[in-house]
Amino acid sequence: MKKMSAMLCLLLVASPLLSYDDDDVVRWRTIEGVITAQGVDNPVGSHQNTQIHSGTFAWSVRHGQARVNLSNGVTSFSVEGLVINGTAFSGTPGPISAVTGTLVCNADNTNTQTVLDTPPVPLDAHGDAAFAGTIGNIPAPCANPLFLVRIATPAGAAGRWIATGAERFTSSRSGF
Repeated sequence: MKKMSAMLCLLLVASPLLSYDDDDVVRWRTIEGVITAQGVDNPVGSHQNTQIHSGTFAWSVRHGQARVNLSNGVTSFSVEGLVINGTAFSGTPGPISAVTGTLVCNADNTNTQTVLDTPPVPLDAHGDAAFAGTIGNIPAPCANPLFLVRIATPAGAAGRWIATGAERFTSSRSGF
């Protein structure tokens, strides 16, 4: 009940933020955990200096979604059951206590790749986290947008991606 009340409060507070023009919205209907084998890196990005490295364990997500309005930066995401698969931490988020949502624009272009992060949000013991707010000024065009969930804390692992948006849908006229 407490969890349901918290999610309802988040929706009520966020609803004015989530007003948007559907023509500029990208949605990811699901979020999937990084499936990299333990100790294997699977970086995102086009240039070695701007790559975002993957977490060092395999992760899974029970449920997740993300939405970004490319014209005004209004962003929301949620994950449920974001947990490690394997190792002594299996079935838990391990030492990870906060995550950020990350929009990557133009990931395949070294000259125009842009990375925008949400503020850190708590990741609870069940692997649940949610954010609603703004992500910043998004460049136009934001070709081939990617959405990542990245480690915010602890500091030694910060910045590594552990989940990604899947099933991307866009209603933009720009045709990316």
